[in-house]
Amino acid sequence: MPINGVEMMRMGIMSVMIHGDSSKPVKHVNDHSSGFVLVMDPHKERIKTGCHKILDGMNSMSLVNLDDQQVHSLVMMREIARGVVDDQNRKVTRNDVIRALRRSILKMVCASRDIIRLLSRMSYEGLDDQQMNLLLRMNEIAHRIIDKQPRVAIARPNLLVEQVALLDEGMRDSPVVESSKIGDALIDGAQSMSNDDDMLDVEHVLRFENGMNVAQESLSPSCFQQFLLWPPDNCITLEWVQDMMSTFEHVSQKVLPSAFCNIVPTILVDKLTDAASSILCEEPNCVEVDCEGEDSRVIVVGDIHGQFHDLLSLFKHAGVPSESQFYVFNGNYVGKGAWGIEVLLVLLAWKVLMPHRIYLLCGNHESRYYTGRYGFENEVWTKYGKQGEYVYNKFLECFKVLPLASVIANCVYTTHGGFFRSKHSAPSRKPKHRKTQRVDLGSLAELSEVKRARIGSPYEGPNILLTDILWSKPSKRNGLRENAGRKYGLWWGPDCTEAFLKRHNLKLIIRSHEGPDARAGQDDFGNMMIGYSLDHDVESGKLYTLFSAPDYPQVHMCICN
Repeated sequence: MPINGVEMMRMGIMSVMIHGDSSKPVKHVNDHSSGFVLVMDPHKERIKTGCHKILDGMNSMSLVNLDDQQVHSLVMMREIARGVVDDQNRKVTRNDVIRALRRSILKMVCASRDIIRLLSRMSYEGLDDQQMNLLLRMNEIAHRIIDKQPRVAIARPNLLVEQVALLDEGMRDSPVVESSKIGDALIDGAQSMSNDDDMLDVEHVLRFENGMNVAQESLSPSCFQQFLLWPPDNCITLEWVQDMMSTFEHVSQKVLPSAFCNIVPTILVDKLTDAASSILCEEPNCVEVDCEGEDSRVIVVGDIHGQFHDLLSLFKHAGVPSESQFYVFNGNYVGKGAWGIEVLLVLLAWKVLMPHRIYLLCGNHESRYYTGRYGFENEVWTKYGKQGEYVYNKFLECFKVLPLASVIANCVYTTHGGFFRSKHSAPSRKPKHRKTQRVDLGSLAELSEVKRARIGSPYEGPNILLTDILWSKPSKRNGLRENAGRKYGLWWGPDCTEAFLKRHNLKLIIRSHEGPDARAGQDDFGNMMIGYSLDHDVESGKLYTLFSAPDYPQVHMCICN
């Protein structure tokens, strides 16, 4: 005989009825320790168990391939199921969904911080390229999530309420909702949210929440796209180089320098500099540019000094390297500008892609001393942090193998600084006092014997030619003499230009090295404000100075730590 409510009250026991319909069978659960008897409806208990399964299933799901509309529906389902499990006697509103999304974002951000801490303590020794790329990708994703957390907003607030309202009828009198109603409401809601304007902006929301494998997310194309990876087959393509340039253009305007290493990982710098160095080291000190064909043309570029956007502008107006278009760069890619790394990496990428269409010569700023003095070393440390020393040394190793000069179509000579002395005029030891003295003009044959695989400017021995060719300057005064005002380079006059052109059967010399600041006050030469200056006009040809960094210098001493 069942115990009625009055008898239970007399016994000092409270009966808690979940549903008021006494015609339905009930189940008594005795808990004498608390003095309560819980009377459960078996049908509603089954629904509650089903909602538990819904929550468990959603918590084990990977949402990587779902669009926003599907995420909306799942979040709504989860909140409804959570309300049933928690016995919340109220309807699910749009604010519930917003709070759920915000909780998910917070969990995602916290998980990202944990990932960054773990990766910072890891040793990368022994990892192959694929594993290294994957870890770097994970690190970048985590940083991006923390730096730019997704927002949660509703374009049409009433829409979600209208969809959830379908469930309200069954929830007003009871916190239990039949699973069939949940499914029908979610299907109807998903079908009605077909317009993008009707959806919550939940980009990447819940992607990390449910224990999802981060490696899987890292391979998702919808994730952070401003991230460069070295090609798996070690083959650079035109599309890869163009993507690098567009990425750098975006990053230079939108991303802090300290985040650059997340976009261009160290392993990419390592691979690219190695690939480029293997090509550059096989080139002679003076490269020969053979540009046969009526449609072929050669573009010579002067100092760039880290002005990346001017390099992009050059490619935009003149065109990128191609089968019929050659480029010769006269050095000084870095220093004094804020984007020396970007300039250098783009040019190295083009060199690897088209080694016989782009030629990179060495400038006086491609040295350890001047990269330290004029900001490039600071730029590397700022953009690569603890890995800065390694990256900086990789660039220095690459500088060592840059050629020194070029001869285009057997008639145009280009170099960074200018002429050089004969090796027979080279001092055997560093002089204690710098004296102005006459020296003999060197030849291209002597230049070919210079050992360029070194960083720095020699003061003595046959390799002093390396210093001369990077530092020498033209003069209106005839003769070849040491620069008494500086410890590097030579002065040479129009007679030397004529002798060099005639000796090597050349018609034109294009050198760089001097910008508007260097020419200031020199009334006998052009001021370089138009980018070039005609310095010598002799019987056999002409000598021009070319400078390709507009509004120079844009940044003094570059970036400081």
